[in-house]
Amino acid sequence: MLMLFAAFTSAYIVRQAAGNWLEFRLPDIFYINTGVILLSSAALHGSYLAFKRGKTQAYRVLLVITLILGVAFLALQYQGWQALTEIGVGLTTNPSGSFVYVISGVHAAHILGGIAALVVAIIHATALPHKVTKARKLRFELTSIYWHFVDFLWIYLLVFFTVQ
Repeated sequence: MLMLFAAFTSAYIVRQAAGNWLEFRLPDIFYINTGVILLSSAALHGSYLAFKRGKTQAYRVLLVITLILGVAFLALQYQGWQALTEIGVGLTTNPSGSFVYVISGVHAAHILGGIAALVVAIIHATALPHKVTKARKLRFELTSIYWHFVDFLWIYLLVFFTVQ
């Protein structure tokens, strides 16, 4: 995943240098979206701590909040794409806009993968008795690593789009 986005941002830089590049400011919704994904990571971390401490209710509630915030991120991402269209930056208008749509769209697809993992985690959290086992802890940690990585990746992409 890291190599994929490194390739995307590298291609962005190379294509930008070729000319015919539309300069535009990202709509504010993308910055709001960043706050949502940061909150989701905080909620997931809190859920993990509650899981380890045996606080079942907090563990489950924070896991559901993480899922809700992940879905909200996707909804806000869609609104961001609509806002881009409203300022004249369509998917096929200019390569600069196309890169933003494609890169953020592939990131959104990875968020969908994280949402699937969160759904499985919620099923485990609610269907199984709360028990901290080595296997459950590892499963939670892997889900957390993935989710925090897509969070970090979004921040990187936002900074990249803003600075470029």
